[in-house]
Amino acid sequence: MDEKLIQRLESAVARLEALSTGFRPGGAPESGEDVVTDPSILAFDDLMGQYFARVLSAAEKIGGQVLEVTKILKEAFSVQRELLVKVKQTQKPDLAGLAEFLKPLNEVIMKANALTEGRRSDFFNHLKAAADSLSALAWIAFTGKDCGMSMPIAHVEESWQMAEFYNNKVLVEYRNKDPNHVEWAKAIKELYLPGLRDYVKSFYPLGPVWSVTGKTTASAAPKASPPPPKTSAPGAPAPPPPPPASLFSSEPSQASSSKPKAGMAAVFQEINSGKPVTLGLKKVTDDMKTKNRADRVGIVGSSEKRGPTASPSFSKTGPPKLELQMGRKWVVENQIGRKNLVIDDCDAKQSVYIFGCKDSVLQIQGKVNNITVDKCTKLGVVFRDVVAAFEIVNSNGVEVQCQGSAPTISVDNTGGCLLYLNKDSLGTSITTAKSSEINVLVPDAGSDGDWVEHALPQQFVHLFKDGRFETTPVSHSGG
Repeated sequence: MDEKLIQRLESAVARLEALSTGFRPGGAPESGEDVVTDPSILAFDDLMGQYFARVLSAAEKIGGQVLEVTKILKEAFSVQRELLVKVKQTQKPDLAGLAEFLKPLNEVIMKANALTEGRRSDFFNHLKAAADSLSALAWIAFTGKDCGMSMPIAHVEESWQMAEFYNNKVLVEYRNKDPNHVEWAKAIKELYLPGLRDYVKSFYPLGPVWSVTGKTTASAAPKASPPPPKTSAPGAPAPPPPPPASLFSSEPSQASSSKPKAGMAAVFQEINSGKPVTLGLKKVTDDMKTKNRADRVGIVGSSEKRGPTASPSFSKTGPPKLELQMGRKWVVENQIGRKNLVIDDCDAKQSVYIFGCKDSVLQIQGKVNNITVDKCTKLGVVFRDVVAAFEIVNSNGVEVQCQGSAPTISVDNTGGCLLYLNKDSLGTSITTAKSSEINVLVPDAGSDGDWVEHALPQQFVHLFKDGRFETTPVSHSGG
C-alpha cells in the first residue's frame, strides 16, 4: 500500500508540473487552458509520472548509451503529448497532411534508430528494444478500419512484441550481473504494457478524435516539386493518390506479408525525401492473391517492393522470398539481415517453412499449423500459436519465443538454440537429437518479469543392467 501511495503522489507531482510546463521538452506553455486541463492530457502526464520515471531512474544509474536512448524515448513521448494537444485543436488532415503532422515524431524515432546502426554496441539489445518500441506511438496515425493499421490498442501490443524480443535478451544477460539493467528492461515493458496500452484503451480506443472546428494541417506543398527527376509520375504538383491499403509500411528493406504492417520507418523516409507519402504503395486486392490467380503461383504481398539498397542474398541458393504458395504454405527463404520480417495474414491450416535465412528476425502473428526452420543461422522467430509442432533442423544460433502455445518443439542437428516459453506453453514437449547448447527460459513463478534458464542435457550415460541399457542424462551443474 505504501508503494502505491508513493506512486500516486509522484503522479500528482507530475500533473502539477505538467500544468505549469506543459511537459514539453523545452518547457513551453500550452496554448489554451482548456487543453491543459483536458482529462486525456492529464492522464498522459500521469502515465509519464508513473511509468517513465522508473525507466529514467534505472537509466541514470546505468548511464552511457542506455541513458542516451532513454532520453530520446522521453523526447518521443513528449512529442506524442504535443501531437495529442494539437489533435484537439486541428481538423482531421488528408493523407499528405497527416504525414506532415507526424513529422516531429519521425525525427525523434529516426534519431533512436540511428543509435542501432553502425558498429554494434555492447548495449545493442537495449538500443534495439527502445528504438523498436517507439513504433507503438504510431497508434496516433490510425484513421479508421480501412487504413491498413491494427486498431490502436492492438497496434501498441503488436509493436511491443518485436521490441520484447530484444528486451528479453537484456533480462537474460543481466539477470545475475546488474539489477539496474533488469529494472530498466522491466520498466520499459511496463511503460507500454500496461502503461500506453491502458491509456489508449481508456481515451482513444478508436483512434485520435480530431477537432471539428479547429485549424487545418497544411500539406508540405513545397516538398512536392523535387520528386520528378526521381519518379516517373507525370505532373509533379499533382495531389497524392487515393489512400493505399496502409498508410505506413515496414522498413523498405524488408519483405512483408500480404497485409502491410504498421511500421513508421518507410513513411518517415518518404517525408524526409520530400516524396508523396503514398508513392509506391500498392493495395493487394483479392485478384492478386495466389488462390485467385491463374497466371502464376506463389507470390502474395510486396516482397518485390524493395529499395535500391536491398540486403544481399545467398548467392548459391537463390533470391530472398516471403510468399504464400498455393494458399497453404508460407515460404521464407534466403533473408539476410532482415530484422522486421512479418507474417500476419495467416490461419491454422497454413504452415511456415523458413530456409537459408541469416541474421534476421521473423514475427508470425496468428495461429498456424506448423513452423519449420531449416539451415538458418542467427535467426530469431517470434510466434503465437502452432497447432502441430515447431521444428528446427540443421541450424545454428536460433532464438525462438513462443507467446502462445505449442504442443511440440523439436530440435535436430542444431548448435545453439534458445527457447523462450510463456506460461501457456510450459506443457510443451521438447524433443532434441544431435544438438548442443539447447537452453530453455521459462517465467519465474516467484517474480514478475524474471526468467529462469534451464540447459537441456546433451550428454547421457548408458549402463547395461538387468538385461537392458538404462540411459540417464548427465547433470549440468548450476542449471
